[in-house]
Amino acid sequence: MTLQLDRICIAQLNFVVGDIAANALKIIDASKRAYERGVRLLLTPELSLCGYACEDLFLRPSFIQACDIALDRIRDELAHLKDFHVVVGHPSGGDLRTRSVTQAQRQNKASVLSEGRLVVSYAKRELPNYQVFDERRYFAPGAEPCVFEVLGVKVGLLICEDAWFEQPAKSSVQAGAQLLAVLNASPFHVGKGVEREEAMRARVLDTGLPLIYAHLVGGQDEVVFEGRSFALDASGKLVGRAKSFIEDHFDIDVSKESEGNKAGGQIHLAARIDAEGNTEMDLWHALVLGVRDYIGKNGFPGVILGLSGGIDSALVMAIAVDALGPERVRAVMMPSPYTAEISWLDAKEMAQRLGVQYDEISIKPEFDAFLNSLEAEFNGLSIDTTEENIQARIRGTLLMALSNKKGSIVLTTGNKSEMATGYCTLYGDMAGGFAVIKDVAKTMVFNLARWRNANDPYARGINPIPERIITRPPSAELRPDQKDQDSLPPYEVLDAILERYMELDMNVEQIVQAGYPRADVERVTRLIKISEYKRRQSPIGIRITHRSFGKDWRYPITNRFKD
Repeated sequence: MTLQLDRICIAQLNFVVGDIAANALKIIDASKRAYERGVRLLLTPELSLCGYACEDLFLRPSFIQACDIALDRIRDELAHLKDFHVVVGHPSGGDLRTRSVTQAQRQNKASVLSEGRLVVSYAKRELPNYQVFDERRYFAPGAEPCVFEVLGVKVGLLICEDAWFEQPAKSSVQAGAQLLAVLNASPFHVGKGVEREEAMRARVLDTGLPLIYAHLVGGQDEVVFEGRSFALDASGKLVGRAKSFIEDHFDIDVSKESEGNKAGGQIHLAARIDAEGNTEMDLWHALVLGVRDYIGKNGFPGVILGLSGGIDSALVMAIAVDALGPERVRAVMMPSPYTAEISWLDAKEMAQRLGVQYDEISIKPEFDAFLNSLEAEFNGLSIDTTEENIQARIRGTLLMALSNKKGSIVLTTGNKSEMATGYCTLYGDMAGGFAVIKDVAKTMVFNLARWRNANDPYARGINPIPERIITRPPSAELRPDQKDQDSLPPYEVLDAILERYMELDMNVEQIVQAGYPRADVERVTRLIKISEYKRRQSPIGIRITHRSFGKDWRYPITNRFKD
């Protein structure tokens, strides 16, 4: 015989870093609405009160104190909800009651609030310090398990990295837990959702306890959190999965066997299971969410980009329109003497399809003026990349002038393959505020364009990218008859080498042994090394792989190491 108990809700919400008062109100509102649905335990993600990640804001005592005050407000506002518990993720600098704030005791915590009381607080034990994570810079680890009772069930709390190790979960079992609740803020990359479910399944099989995983959603600078909270039963079977890339008030029904006190199989969970996406679908939603939140949370009225008639700028504009709507996107075509007529036509057609503001500004007068000014300096010297870069920098200057005058932020359109090899111009096509596809390899750029043309995830009723843009050979069009592959290996080869060297840390010999031409491997790895100074000056962009050029990649510019 089993007894049906009240519900647990995962408040999979999109919080704003540092907007502590608004985040608190969001938790209060979610709690009140959940209570009306019969929920008696609400879980919020890791560091939900302040947002994730706050970086060096954590070092400011006033920031920690503001979080403490907001936590008190949540406790007081929900005090009248009988038998209701809410778990709030927050930073703490010491004892919540005395308000002591010391760096040695600053911790990543989850506090359980109920009927006007602070029931218990738990400090994260395992602090990640790899990839984009830097928690040992800010927090001291906890040491003790945390188990509290609600709905007649003893719940063991864990925070993110704790659940990737055996000991914290086993400590919860030893403390009497019958259900594991894991609060998380773990950035998205391709395949990460499956990795999480598999890792949590291992914890379930270790402990014999069902598990609920409460995850964050939203974009924060270069990282995106995809939501996709879930629940596993005591056998490790998936019994619930929340929506991905959007907020979700995800309710889980809980039932309990009426006899016996053994943990194994005693607690039963049931919820809806949202469908999994595929690689291209997840990447599209991640990029759209990253753009929407970066623009929205930072208060920009809209975006502007240079539309060239090529695949990269076409993809960025399609993403921007899905994220913001056409009324907040402006495209500027800036033809040079080398711009092909079909590029001009394709750019205009795409802008018309999407309904964005479209303008044309020729750069020929400025280019001629530069060449006239530099004629004496360049006398007797052959034309080279200098003239190409001048054109790119004229375009960058025009876009930044429009941005300054109108307030819209410039979206750059360079992809990961270009950023890796330096096939980009400082203060030219790299000039801007947000690099949408900075972590998207060129081969994936084509895949995403084809996927978006075949799918309509936001019901816009349009096929956004003209087919010729996808099928034409890529070209910067900065000299006569220019093609990208004149300067770079085929993108299929380049991207495979890039993945192995940059993301998998393989050395030159290992990549050659994997079947790639030595000349191409040595050329690409050399370009990656000598382009470091450029990447340091590029705008931040959305991270969609487990290793992006940003916080994941911290190589010295001055560097003579040869692999």
